Amino acid sequence: MSGQLREVYIVDAVRTPVGKYGGALSKVRPDDLAAHVVASLVARTPELDPARIDDVFFGDANAAGEDNRNVARMAALLAGLPVTVPGTTVNRLCGSGMEAVIQAARAVAVGDVSVAVAGGVESMSRAPWVLPKPERAFPVGHQEMYSTTLGWRMVNPRMDPRWTIPLGESAELIADRHGITREQQDAFAVASHEKAARAWKDGLYEAEVVPVDGVDLARDETIRDNTSMQALARLKPAFRKDGGTVTAGNSSPLNDGAAALLIVDEEGLKATGREPLARVRASAVTGIEPDYFGLAPVEAVRKALAKAGKGFGDLGTVELNEAFAAQVLGCLAGWPELDPSLVNPRGGAIAVGHPLGASGARIAGAVAHQLAAAGSGTGLAALCIGVGQGLALVLER
Repeated sequence: MSGQLREVYIVDAVRTPVGKYGGALSKVRPDDLAAHVVASLVARTPELDPARIDDVFFGDANAAGEDNRNVARMAALLAGLPVTVPGTTVNRLCGSGMEAVIQAARAVAVGDVSVAVAGGVESMSRAPWVLPKPERAFPVGHQEMYSTTLGWRMVNPRMDPRWTIPLGESAELIADRHGITREQQDAFAVASHEKAARAWKDGLYEAEVVPVDGVDLARDETIRDNTSMQALARLKPAFRKDGGTVTAGNSSPLNDGAAALLIVDEEGLKATGREPLARVRASAVTGIEPDYFGLAPVEAVRKALAKAGKGFGDLGTVELNEAFAAQVLGCLAGWPELDPSLVNPRGGAIAVGHPLGASGARIAGAVAHQLAAAGSGTGLAALCIGVGQGLALVLER
């Protein structure tokens, strides 16, 4: 390990189109989704000898099924990388993909690796049901099965019940705290769909999206081109019957997808023969009360910007994962210095989708591509994370 931190570059970033729950990607295993973006990423840099890849870091929020515990290693092997290329899988729930990028960048910065692949994957469609082992053999009576798709399962009875509420109820609490109305949430959701549809129409995603072989899915599957305030107003609240404001329409859906980034130091950059998209400047993670998890990015972003020596006025683009419209609006209320028009210029997760373990890598890659398109500037990617964590990453070109 060297004594001086190295510059860290993002050379390229790719992702699959995001599939809806039970949709076009539901027949594709998560390890195959991950392998696809790894193989596509490597193929786009033909000058790089795959044997030069020192490690593969992948985020995966589930890992309970076909992910097979260490999907990073599985993906590397399935992608045809040399068996000498290792892989490690990390889990920070919704932030797993960004955590993988941060861990890869940190390994490059300290000199542990020169070339790394980092990304994330999730197949929420294929997330298995699990059955806990009985405490004694041959139990009498029925046993309870749990879905691993989303949310709490097999909760420790000692956990504070305030912290184990449904994610949507947490979004309701944020709406209560900040006085965010149903109409404001629906308007934000409509704008997300409009921006995403326009970005696809204008070809802004062509540089990063790599369609999956054998799957008829040319763009993100959950974008609704013709949604409207009137259409969203007809939806019933999903978590509170009386006075609820959070609906399926102003929340992110369940999704499948994968994303991957190529992260290098100076020597690795020479080996690619390419100009980088962006440099990694700083990152930060924070924790807050789990029942207000959606607000955790507020402090994480401030910490990351301070580490980078930047302010909100320096930002040219921002990707904030849209778990819920209320959550994003709550975060924006905590950043009065930020121009909201910079946030998710090509649509966010309410429209594009939120495949949990992949989302952090998707938005990190999105910021890198947006900075490359602009030619210069500073960008920010951030997510809220279930159970009360926030994660932020600052990039620069």
